[in-house]
Amino acid sequence: MQAVTATDRDAGVRGLTLTELPYPHAAENDVVVRVHAAGFTRGELAWPGTWTDRTGRDRTPSVPGHEVSGVVAELGYGTTGLTVGQRVFGLTDWSRDGSLAEYVAVEARNLAPLPADVDHTVAAVLPISGLTAWQGLFDHARIAAGQTVLVHGAAGGVGSLAVQLAREAGTRVIGTGRAADRDTVLALGAHAFLDLDTDRPGDIGEVDTVFDVIGGDVLDRSAALVRAGGTLVSVAEPPRIRPESGRAVFFVVEPDRARLTDLARRLRDGRLRVRVGAVRSLAEAVDAFAPQLRIAGRTVIRVAEDDG
Repeated sequence: MQAVTATDRDAGVRGLTLTELPYPHAAENDVVVRVHAAGFTRGELAWPGTWTDRTGRDRTPSVPGHEVSGVVAELGYGTTGLTVGQRVFGLTDWSRDGSLAEYVAVEARNLAPLPADVDHTVAAVLPISGLTAWQGLFDHARIAAGQTVLVHGAAGGVGSLAVQLAREAGTRVIGTGRAADRDTVLALGAHAFLDLDTDRPGDIGEVDTVFDVIGGDVLDRSAALVRAGGTLVSVAEPPRIRPESGRAVFFVVEPDRARLTDLARRLRDGRLRVRVGAVRSLAEAVDAFAPQLRIAGRTVIRVAEDDG
């Protein structure tokens, strides 16, 4: 099968190539997915799991990409809950070969059924962003109706979904970003927008929750915005400065089949929108990893065209 492989951690994007790899083995409780569309994170080439397995042993050449949408091609021994030919989407394992390939072996528990009327290219950008937004808002910050939620990077993959979920939960949502993001963030449902380049964060007053995907100075300054009993949540890095009378949380997204199923239902019903930007072929995946002009929405790698 064809796959994008990473062979040199020091080379970064220059170390990615499109090559031939053996068809993957379906271990116990695995499924092999015929990949139709894949999502990736440009920063994942710096993640330890890209280069080592769960025991710390080198696993290069490795296949990047941790979001997948496709069709079950094979079941491993003992696998239940999914069937061959079923449309699925979800997360690939952090320390195993990923989704930028024609086939990928995935733990079955990391996948959820995909409704027939949801396109694979749309589903491929939902797993990490959707689960991250949900877990940050509801599992860690425990937001509730009537509260105020500040979402940094509100036009991005995670931020745009966090804005929509927080708005639906009955909170007042303030989104941040660049000036060019204002209309997008307000159209997603934010009640107000803060330009990080020109506006002063202190002008918005205290909030119950800050959801951060940026890190650095933006994260540091956010601690002072959290009111007593509130929560500062970040997926960028552990907060160095804690709210004076609140909580600070850093987390890494976890697979959740039930939540993926719920997110797909919201997507199908029009209650949730994902922002798909460029759609590239597997042959173009290496170039898609490279730094480029700012694209509105996530880049998706389209691998197969049909459900056959």
